[in-house]
Amino acid sequence: MLITTQLERVFAFKDKGQDIQLADPSPSFSPEAVLNFYAQTYPILTTATIQGPVIKDDAVQFEFIAQIGTKG
Repeated sequence: MLITTQLERVFAFKDKGQDIQLADPSPSFSPEAVLNFYAQTYPILTTATIQGPVIKDDAVQFEFIAQIGTKG
């Protein structure tokens, strides 16, 4: 008998050198929709790009990479 399970999705980013992991707000959200969802709480994510997915520790992991820029 073959049993399949869906791997949990994990979203992570770095802010000021600290690793932050975010829960999946909805399995039906695309990674872009998750990024937009969390950008309301974490403004650093408004210009972030998505890296992944990578399967690690029995989870599908996406990393949000903040694009650091200068004004002017």
